[in-house]
Amino acid sequence: MNIAGNRFTDDHGRTLLLRGCNLGGSSKYPLHPDGQSWRSESLLNPSGVSFVGRPFPEEEAEAHFDRLRRWGFTFIRFIITWEALEHEGPGIYDEAYLAYLRKILLVAEQKGLSVFIDPHQDAWSRWTGGDGAPAWTREKLGFNLDNLDAVGAAVTQQNYHRFNRGPYPRMIWPVNYNRYAPATLFTLFFAGNVYAPGVTVEGEPVQDWIQERYCAAMRHGYRRLKNCKAVVGWGIMNEPHPGFIGYRDNGGLENCIAKAGPMPSPFAAMAAASGRPVRVPVYSTGLTGIRVTGHQTLNPQGLSLFKEGFTCPWKQAGVWTDEGGEPRLLRKDHFALYQGRPAEFAGDFLKPFMNRFIHRLREVREGTIFFIEGVPQGDQPGWKKEDPPGVVNAFHWYDGVTLYTKSFRPWFSLRIDTGKPLWGRKQVAAYFSEQLGRSIRWTRDHMENIPCFLGEFGLPFDMNRGRAFKTRNYRLHEEALSMYYDAIDAHLLHSTIWNYAANNTHEWGDGWNNEDLSIYHNGEGRAVGGWLRPYPLATAGIPRSLNWDRKKRLLVYRFMADAGISAPTEIYAPREYFGDKPEITIKTSRPGEHIPAEYQGETQRLLVSHGGYGGEVEVSVRGEGA
Repeated sequence: MNIAGNRFTDDHGRTLLLRGCNLGGSSKYPLHPDGQSWRSESLLNPSGVSFVGRPFPEEEAEAHFDRLRRWGFTFIRFIITWEALEHEGPGIYDEAYLAYLRKILLVAEQKGLSVFIDPHQDAWSRWTGGDGAPAWTREKLGFNLDNLDAVGAAVTQQNYHRFNRGPYPRMIWPVNYNRYAPATLFTLFFAGNVYAPGVTVEGEPVQDWIQERYCAAMRHGYRRLKNCKAVVGWGIMNEPHPGFIGYRDNGGLENCIAKAGPMPSPFAAMAAASGRPVRVPVYSTGLTGIRVTGHQTLNPQGLSLFKEGFTCPWKQAGVWTDEGGEPRLLRKDHFALYQGRPAEFAGDFLKPFMNRFIHRLREVREGTIFFIEGVPQGDQPGWKKEDPPGVVNAFHWYDGVTLYTKSFRPWFSLRIDTGKPLWGRKQVAAYFSEQLGRSIRWTRDHMENIPCFLGEFGLPFDMNRGRAFKTRNYRLHEEALSMYYDAIDAHLLHSTIWNYAANNTHEWGDGWNNEDLSIYHNGEGRAVGGWLRPYPLATAGIPRSLNWDRKKRLLVYRFMADAGISAPTEIYAPREYFGDKPEITIKTSRPGEHIPAEYQGETQRLLVSHGGYGGEVEVSVRGEGA
């Protein structure tokens, strides 16, 4: 696979459209012992875990990859975590896990699938309400892992019942980005040299130390996997976050992905982590929007997050003090400036890290493609001609109203920029397309028009309290997914849906923070009509437009054929819609031009051979008997 301008191409020069899924949601947590977040004991013994068997057992790999190929998925965002590689300690890599990955990826290669490796994280780690980094990244800073929830430095499903009333709330985990532990680690990782210059680990500045451990782990993993031909690229970090970087007032609330439950300011979070009970506002969402509905005390027991001999790095950096008995904020704008101007996370800190990562991994293999991400719905890095080549803007997009409420109404949504309601299916569908288009325009205008890739989007299958699990009626899910894919098709956008979890259950979903977004369950696909769609895998020319009408079982694809490419245009056309003998009509801009087409039912491929012809082509494919 190659990059030509803003396109992916194959060795024949054909334009590729990459479609697939994230594999998979269960790779966020270990298999042994079972690390599903609903298990209260799953955070114990952090060094003694194994991710061998994630995303699925080796003996099941062929069946799973065959299924994905049959569904028309040829490109996989393959999930790994830093913890999976290096859970035992710095520089101690899990070679058994890497050997397992190699075997799995060789099967993917045999099945004709390509992957890029995604070093995944959410809210920094499992111990801070998400997944990603090993436990020792906090222990090296003196954090007592047993006290993270108790002092309000994190909210985990594993410990929620110990410190809160009621069940673990839906989609509460993103609030961890504003809690002390994740926000501190992100800030130190990206900008410790600027905002905590005196904080060191093993004699090195904390930023240099922790970034090098991360890059070295991924580089080691790549060395073990570099001969796996299925691997065409690497992600750098899933959904990076600025932590405290850019905060204008450490006594306020900024950099929020979500507001729900108790929400401390940086200063309040710092004081609570150092053993002070702190009263903070509680946020709730209602018909009038998000508002403060009360207050709650964090760390009512007055425990300290830090072990003997350690202290808060922000206290050490002079952000705050408790000399005199009470906590006092000394530098409310400590994180606001960089080199005398307002700090810009993406350009000042994220992009330099990306360049470092790319340089380190390209030591393993030149020509590797890198999939980069900015902050979801936030800061994105610019990219210039002098920056490393072979880079893809792999942004994410979710229908936020549906994701957070776990309900879908095709005729209603809310604009995330203004909060204003949208009424009617056409308005909602247009808004979905508008959001994707905004990211594509940013890439064109600020990133040298590099390729765009939608790395994540998806749908909660437990909508409406899991009603579809009992009725097996997924029509609402199919309509939602169809609207998402219609927006994707309108932009001819590459995409991988979140996600395929081989161990999905109706009771615990994907096994992580009560999320249930897997398109696979118990041996079969869910809401198949929403995501099983025809599309052009490889075009001998330049794609122009793609339209799929599931009700009419009609695909219309237009492209500009390149007379210099002899290989055929290849279209995935699932038999579920087209049968064995679909009706095929081909129109060209040259009257009388005949372009042959052949449908191969066994492989579900339509081959359009137009070697020597250059010009517009319209391919219409209608299902047999439609």
